[in-house]
Amino acid sequence: MTKTFKIALAAASALALTACGDNSAGGGSREQIKAVGSSTVFPFSKAVSEAFARDTQFASPIIESTGTGGGMKLFCSGVGAQTPDIANASRRMKASEFAGCQSNGVTDIIEVQVGLDGIALASSKGGIMMNLTPKMVYEALAASPYGGEQTTKTWADVDPSLPAQPILVYGPPSTSGTRDALKELILEAGCKTDEATKALKETDEDRYDQVCTEVRSDGAYVDQGEQDNLIVQKIEGNPNAVGIFGYSYLEENLDKVQGLPMNGVDPTYENIASFEYPGARPLYMYVKKAHLDAIPGLKEFLGQWATMWDKDGPLAKIGLVANPDDVAAAAKAAVTEYTTLDGSELK
Repeated sequence: MTKTFKIALAAASALALTACGDNSAGGGSREQIKAVGSSTVFPFSKAVSEAFARDTQFASPIIESTGTGGGMKLFCSGVGAQTPDIANASRRMKASEFAGCQSNGVTDIIEVQVGLDGIALASSKGGIMMNLTPKMVYEALAASPYGGEQTTKTWADVDPSLPAQPILVYGPPSTSGTRDALKELILEAGCKTDEATKALKETDEDRYDQVCTEVRSDGAYVDQGEQDNLIVQKIEGNPNAVGIFGYSYLEENLDKVQGLPMNGVDPTYENIASFEYPGARPLYMYVKKAHLDAIPGLKEFLGQWATMWDKDGPLAKIGLVANPDDVAAAAKAAVTEYTTLDGSELK
């Protein structure tokens, strides 16, 4: 597809977006903002949408929890009223996703880092307690640790300092940004403690990715879908189970669950904000610039985010960790100046 054709496609889609008519695929208009994506960002986006509907004359936005990967596919499917305005993401957009957006006419994308979160490992209140390391988590959950056979059955098999309880972990599915972050921040970090496996990345990157990030499928790790609240329910009902989800869900359910320390560091607001906790990660929102003037209230909705994401703001009360000052300034500029990505920033 030529650059000229892509520009023409984007322009035609934008015209369809602003045209009067029904909401059928391929054209029409829409009165409500539509956001899709990360289950981790979902509660924050929902809180912003509720405040936005209460404080403005605009219709309440539609927020859907589809998972980061699923949200990106929907977001990048094209420009127009039949496509989402916003993709929420618990990891940064991939270069391959950006390229897919471009090929479908989604050529101007605004990136906003809305705050920070942590990949929290937790158990039920009074349940199993372990001081874990990325190496321990990797050896417990990898399908083929360091390229060998997965033989561990209990946590004590992984490390004698851990309880002799069966490994049972409820976690996010492969489509989730939380799963991507788990791979990058925890599993890969643990895998790279072995020098031979670390060196594999230079000689066979596909094999390295498989060894370091593929999760076991023998029942020790249970994919619990995109609803993190279900993971909370599962571990609440089993004192020997461990759950993996975003820090905000831990914060929201401290009466039911407890965080497990990593490298001796508890998953707390302060430890995530300082990146002392190994599972700290940024959260994002991606916006179609072509929709800004076409969808009623979209600019104002972005502005609403900026009034709520500060350290003492409403979103901090439900678990969002505020950006460092320099990142916060860049995020504020993104939702007021609408600067777009050129793709070179992405991997």
